[in-house]
Amino acid sequence: MKNLFQPKTDSGQATTEYALVLLGAAVIALLVIAWATDGGGAGRIGELFDTVLSSIFDRTDGVG
Repeated sequence: MKNLFQPKTDSGQATTEYALVLLGAAVIALLVIAWATDGGGAGRIGELFDTVLSSIFDRTDGVG
């Protein structure tokens, strides 16, 4: 007869947690991609890159 007071094992819990974390990361990645392509984020990302690159070029012009 099986002991009813024996604790249950958590052998599959870590696998389930990893799967949920990966699923959450995939959803966030899809939302960022959707925002960057259709939600007006493409222009903002371009402006960000322009700002970063111009800042880098301004700093290197002062060095040389």
